[in-house]
Amino acid sequence: MEKNDVIKLYIEDIGVNGEGIGHYEGMAFFVPGAIKGDTITAGITKLKKTHGFARVISVDEPSCDRVKPFCPIAKQCGGCQIQELSYEKQLEWKAAKVRSDLIRLGGFEEGFVDGVMKPIIGMDKPIRYRNKAQYPVGMNRDGKVITGFYANHSHRIVPIDDCMLGSEDNSIITKVVSDFMQEKNIPPYDEVTGKGLVRHILIRYGYKSGEIMVCFIVNGESIEVLNRNFEDELVSRLIEELPKIASISVNTNTRKDNVILGRKTRVIYGKDTIEDQIGDIKFSISAQSFFQVNPYQTEKLYNKALEYANLTGEETVWDLYCGIGSISLFLAKKAKKVYGIEIVEPAVLDARKNAKLNGIDNTEFFVGKAEEVLPEFYRKAAEENADSKSIHPDVICVDPPRKGLDSKCIETMHKMAPKRIVYVSCNPSTLARDLKLICEGGYKICEVTPVDQFPNTVHVETVVKIVRV
Repeated sequence: MEKNDVIKLYIEDIGVNGEGIGHYEGMAFFVPGAIKGDTITAGITKLKKTHGFARVISVDEPSCDRVKPFCPIAKQCGGCQIQELSYEKQLEWKAAKVRSDLIRLGGFEEGFVDGVMKPIIGMDKPIRYRNKAQYPVGMNRDGKVITGFYANHSHRIVPIDDCMLGSEDNSIITKVVSDFMQEKNIPPYDEVTGKGLVRHILIRYGYKSGEIMVCFIVNGESIEVLNRNFEDELVSRLIEELPKIASISVNTNTRKDNVILGRKTRVIYGKDTIEDQIGDIKFSISAQSFFQVNPYQTEKLYNKALEYANLTGEETVWDLYCGIGSISLFLAKKAKKVYGIEIVEPAVLDARKNAKLNGIDNTEFFVGKAEEVLPEFYRKAAEENADSKSIHPDVICVDPPRKGLDSKCIETMHKMAPKRIVYVSCNPSTLARDLKLICEGGYKICEVTPVDQFPNTVHVETVVKIVRV
């Protein structure tokens, strides 16, 4: 076999990145855009010693689970890896992924996993759910300003008129901005040369409040291009199209890496934050705040975490990787005291602000890495014979990044010996690894509930209830 050979494949499974998996002459091929049950004609794009990659030339016999993508450029964009798969089967596949990782990577027995797994929580309408969008800005070969998303595994911008995962207002904003830039000859940023002005357009949408935030990320070295007259005129055009815009700002970023936001943001219209709500908790959200992008599923996710925490009002809780305090404040409503740890200082400032916004005074937030702050807090408190509840809490809730928990963090959690641990995960593989280590320290898993936070993509959140034995 060679690159560009044309082969026939029957797709037997779906890989971790949403690609179809089929075999030809004993070799496994990974094919983006193919789904389980398809018979396809494929072109080989890359060959390794044990496996290969291919592209779909034609779907000769479609799977009964195949549906027509609702986005016409889903394949070029790559953001929705499994849009061709029916939503019912998407949920099945995500739940199966969590189950498989617990067995294969966590080492838990199949019968045990089947006993603790609960049905995945899906969406009624799995579109228009994202409250945040970051559009890179560029120029096509014809010299026209374009906005869109990066194609999979590249920084090539795929122009997008209307992303069906985000608000319909996003397309209005990006069109106004790109037309304005074209008219005024405002250059988009060029990653190769490091020249140009506008890098990204960040849009946040408050689904409960209806407020919209627009933030322009610009290359500060040429910020004088966007003079005050231009700013005023652009603001006027945006407000004329969408009066509900509550905040417009400019963020300066002169870095030459993949980091989108710089440190300095200045407001050019309205206020510096917008407000949104999850359940009965209000949140003040800035351009740089971390906030869950799917408000509909986030409420379900946090309610499940709250259920697993099993609070009565007398408990002390630690919330690790607390962000802007979203889970912390949910827990604080039902707990006696909540301590939060977050590495991003602006997020901690937001957490304290959000606690004040909701009249919640039983929280305390620390800045730093959980694997450093928690052990140090434990060591000092133990030496000083501090309140035992602070170092031996009733509940620890963790919501780590994709890399999961640090071993020092798990070690300290074992020393603190909470009655219950609630693990909120965005990565089933590191979740499985961490659960194995947690359970080796005298804990057992009671329930595992997957939550579909990102429909039409390969990502899945999971909430786990763990108790001390």
